[in-house]
Amino acid sequence: MDITQERAEDQDLPFNVFAKACPSRGTLEHVTGRWGGLTLGALYEGSLRFNELRRRVDGVSEKMLSQTLHALERDGLVHREAQPTNPPRVDYELTPLGREVAERLLSLIHCVEGRMGDVLAARERYDGTRGTF
Repeated sequence: MDITQERAEDQDLPFNVFAKACPSRGTLEHVTGRWGGLTLGALYEGSLRFNELRRRVDGVSEKMLSQTLHALERDGLVHREAQPTNPPRVDYELTPLGREVAERLLSLIHCVEGRMGDVLAARERYDGTRGTF
């Protein structure tokens, strides 16, 4: 069954990401945005503290990681656990819903990583033809 057939069977779902006002759009943005997808993928490996997560998601600023974690926590994908220690310790981990979403994202990530040779070749072909117009 292809994705179009699956979508046709899901017409009775209460949410439709293609509808302008559907709240699922915001969650899709949080999950598929650069930092959201990488954060979910990193947390799939296990619970991490903020700075561990920041090191794992190379290039993300403190501000962007904090905003991303807040959005993912609000959507029920990430659980934040603050330990009453001195200094305070905060751990982040995926919820069951977050694990399900991360598994699907990691499948896409592995597909893209595995096909980067093809992507780079396509870019080279595309860039080579851009000068002929």
